Amino acid sequence: MKNKLKTILTLATLAISLNSFAQADIESGKKKSGMCAGCHGAKGKAFIPTYPNLAGQNEKYLISALKSYKNKSRSGGQAVIMQGQVASLSEDDIKNLAAYFSSIK
Repeated sequence: MKNKLKTILTLATLAISLNSFAQADIESGKKKSGMCAGCHGAKGKAFIPTYPNLAGQNEKYLISALKSYKNKSRSGGQAVIMQGQVASLSEDDIKNLAAYFSSIK
């Protein structure tokens, strides 16, 4: 019984640790967002009418869009520019940026 309880507690602790590790970091996204400001505005409100606002955008959509630019499966419009912008972003960077922009009301 003790071994079973110990195993359950270990697995629960591991699950909690992995869950908190996997969550995006809004502050890190905010710090990284400077690279987006030139086109999408300092707080995700684009000042160029043909560029999309990122503020308040759906987090999963932003992740999907950034990944699509990164793997070059998204084309048209400013895709070539965006592909260059996201080329150096890590998976965590993408998640953090998406969390930051989606958190802006």
